[in-house]
Amino acid sequence: MTINTVSSKTLKAILKCLATTPEKLTPEDAATGLRAIINGEANDAQLAGFITALQLRGMGMRPDMLAALAAETQRHALVPKLEPSQTEMVVDIVGTGGDGWNTFNISTTSSLVAAAAGLQVAKHGSRSSSSNCGSADLLESLGCDLNAIGPDNVAELLRRHRFCFLFSSTFHPSMRYLAQTRRELGFPTPFNVLGPLINPVQPDRAVVGVHSQPLGPVMAEALRSLGRRNYAVVCGDENLDEISIAGSTQVWHIDSSGHIDHYTIHPDNFGVPTHPLSAAAGSTLEDNQATLQRLLNNTLEPSDVAIRDFVLVNTGFLLFVSGMARTMKQGAEIARLTLESGKVKDLFDSFARSTREFNTATE
Repeated sequence: MTINTVSSKTLKAILKCLATTPEKLTPEDAATGLRAIINGEANDAQLAGFITALQLRGMGMRPDMLAALAAETQRHALVPKLEPSQTEMVVDIVGTGGDGWNTFNISTTSSLVAAAAGLQVAKHGSRSSSSNCGSADLLESLGCDLNAIGPDNVAELLRRHRFCFLFSSTFHPSMRYLAQTRRELGFPTPFNVLGPLINPVQPDRAVVGVHSQPLGPVMAEALRSLGRRNYAVVCGDENLDEISIAGSTQVWHIDSSGHIDHYTIHPDNFGVPTHPLSAAAGSTLEDNQATLQRLLNNTLEPSDVAIRDFVLVNTGFLLFVSGMARTMKQGAEIARLTLESGKVKDLFDSFARSTREFNTATE
């Protein structure tokens, strides 16, 4: 997507437009307002006013506005340089968060399984903002030094492990201007759902979870306008930002030509039984850490089966979307065999060791 990010309006004029005539606000205006904030041109009142007005005026449900904010954010990102030999597709599996279900770290675990199965995964993530344990929290607790990963390390990690974690705070330093105000405001804003739109690597294919079904087609259209193809936006019927293990999930699939196909999938498509979401709930950081270690070590307890199956359907769908599996059922079976083989544990251990080596090298 090429957005003309130049607007003649000042930040004050943009705020006035949001307050009095929001229907006249353009994507260029939104991007210009964000740029002024990133450039340090906004005072605290203007910063809070801009974020609040975007939310109250429904801009988070407009694909053109989300795309414009994402494009402006990407303009200020630290973009990794992949090696010329790394022509193979890069994928991601990520959710917006904010669904209120507080499930186990499914997308984080699925990204590791997918990488061990043979995909090249650039996982974009952050610390928890709406759950007990975010992706970065979990990986750090198990010995990964995520702060040591910078743009210059991404190509090497993908070459060594087929997996890399891109810590949002590292690769999007401009977002620090908004972080404190967003925390102090304490309510969701359009910036809460930008994460899947701003992976600095811009993966070739991805599965993107959203926290509510009305957001599904909005996210899909924003991704399409940004030029993303072969992406699938998903939302469980419980308003879950992942593929549900309890029942049906809505999918908005952007094909290679940019057409968005809406369809429904179910655990039956993966040859996996259904489980209540309560059986796949996350808990404290310590409990999630222990659960992931049992999954990696293939020493499951009966209470882990629902979480294991939850990982299988989400990994299986990523393998299907990426073309590694011909069917969703085959994708889930590849994921199961990969998890049971011990390859995921080997990958994780070696990735964690590499991040610590990066840290040592910079001391």
